[in-house]
Amino acid sequence: MSGGVLADGPLADGYGLVVGPPPLDDYLRLRRDSGLSPKEPEQGAGAIAGSWSACHVVDPEGVPIAMGRTIGDGGWYFHIADIATDPAHQRRGLGRAVVEWLVADVRARAPRGAYITLVGDPPGQRLYRSLGFQDVAPSLGMALPID
Repeated sequence: MSGGVLADGPLADGYGLVVGPPPLDDYLRLRRDSGLSPKEPEQGAGAIAGSWSACHVVDPEGVPIAMGRTIGDGGWYFHIADIATDPAHQRRGLGRAVVEWLVADVRARAPRGAYITLVGDPPGQRLYRSLGFQDVAPSLGMALPID
């Protein structure tokens, strides 16, 4: 992953898309403030380090206000995670821009036949469907939390 603001793109109002994850403190803040489950710094650091790719959006002052990342094996399986937008900046297409960038990155760098998955919580399902994601029924997402 490399860093740097992308000059061209679908963002308006002075927002910029940055290739790479946001700093750890911003990652943790965006998860918490957007309604995703809060994580400890050790968890966030591991998540960032274990990402196949990531991007985030900064406001005109350079503050990270949206993010997402891809977990992947580099072969065929890629999972989009941590799509989060600061509530004060929602409904401006920033989450869409993040997901579109992540999908485009997989398309550009992954071998043919790659498979992209995500867990679509209710607030994001409409967005994900509009981008071509489909329910995988009869499959069902499952989790095993480790305490």
